[in-house]
Amino acid sequence: MSELFGTLSDGTPVHRWTLERAGVRVRILSYGGIVQSLEVPDRDGRSGNVVLGFAGLDGYLTHTEPYFGALIGRYANRIAGGRFPLDGLSYALEPNNAPNSLHGGERGFDKRVWEVTPVEHGLRLSRVSPHGEEGFPGRLEVSATYTLDASGALRIAYQATTDAPTVVNFTNHSYFDLGGAGNTGGHELRLAASRYTPVDADLIPTGELEDVTGTRFDFRAVRKVGAGYDHNFVLDKGVTPAPEEVAELHDPASGRVLTVATTEPGIQVYTADHLSEPFAPGDGVALETQHFPDSPNRPEFPSTELRPGAVFRSETVYAFSTR
Repeated sequence: MSELFGTLSDGTPVHRWTLERAGVRVRILSYGGIVQSLEVPDRDGRSGNVVLGFAGLDGYLTHTEPYFGALIGRYANRIAGGRFPLDGLSYALEPNNAPNSLHGGERGFDKRVWEVTPVEHGLRLSRVSPHGEEGFPGRLEVSATYTLDASGALRIAYQATTDAPTVVNFTNHSYFDLGGAGNTGGHELRLAASRYTPVDADLIPTGELEDVTGTRFDFRAVRKVGAGYDHNFVLDKGVTPAPEEVAELHDPASGRVLTVATTEPGIQVYTADHLSEPFAPGDGVALETQHFPDSPNRPEFPSTELRPGAVFRSETVYAFSTR
């Protein structure tokens, strides 16, 4: 089901699509590929929205930097100094998170209107990112397919091809609040990650892969999320051809459980310490499946390069249950 959600200043219409299956209802916008709402039942069978978002388009146009629920690209997370080398050339990007480039630049995928095509149990969002968009090389044909499977799990499958060497890194930037009432400090998190990437003052990785043992970054056993996290965790499984379970988020009050499976080698845990009105710090937890930040400048990290003739594929699954 689709409906008009609003209109941009240039007259472009924005539509909202609703998918419903197995007791789960998700609403997705053609603007930014945004997951506007995601309703799942609690342990008593009461349905509630578990992601942060806005009732109208104006909210997303006004509050842009938190990237609420958005599809992120061309490059999720930060690229140091807004520059990267590729095949002997140096590419300059928009330093929208000075001095770095963040989440694809000033007008990344989160601020574009996508073409939406219904598919079985879901939607395929697609667009062409022209050569030079936000400084990235290559004409990129990209799609993100959102589906609900038979159990009600939300699957997001990304695909991209290019006509020139480039770099890509996609993610979804939903903030999860499994209790639906803000203040997620009591949520419990488990991660299949024995290492993380320490960062400098500008949140750029130092290049080390630090052991989490004995630190506040050790979520291998379940512990409360708390605050103070905006870090990439190195998933033990690495890059995989099919999604594997890597994270579990649990809200003891409502009983809701979110399980994340992905093909990606990393996951950025952001505890939303900088959210502002109408939300407050800690009102949500972002679990951004991804390649590592600043990988184009770090040849020792898993590569984010995409070349002509190759097809980029990535998939993440958000499954819900209760206990």
